[in-house]
Amino acid sequence: MTFTPHVTVACIIERDGQFLLVRERIDGEEKINQPAGHLEANETLQEAAIRETLEETGWHITLSGVAGIDLYTAPANGVTYARTTFIATALKQDPDAVLDEGIIGPIWLTRDEIANRQSELRSPMVLNIVDQYLAGRRYPLEVVGQHR
Repeated sequence: MTFTPHVTVACIIERDGQFLLVRERIDGEEKINQPAGHLEANETLQEAAIRETLEETGWHITLSGVAGIDLYTAPANGVTYARTTFIATALKQDPDAVLDEGIIGPIWLTRDEIANRQSELRSPMVLNIVDQYLAGRRYPLEVVGQHR
């Protein structure tokens, strides 16, 4: 069996003490996650993060840094995810955006509201990256290359 981690991206987007998250339906259950998804062919990690955020929230964003690069193995399926989480700023929401299948919609929550909904979080990475971000974990955007 070949080990092949899934390359994913996410964005941490804070505004007025709240974080932009996504309500999504997974296997019949509602879950909460940062705007996130898989890298597609012929795109950079930065392009993937911008695309996924728009597809899942309807928000146009600009990237300003990196909050972390993390590995997570999901107990439900044994898949390992290599996730780069970008720091972004919400610019404008497109009210006519068609969201990805399974997406219920965006939601803004404080850190404490996220912590109080741990049973709904898609993975522990959701709260962990918020806490790391609030603790000052920030890297320049240039730490992630844009080579294709």
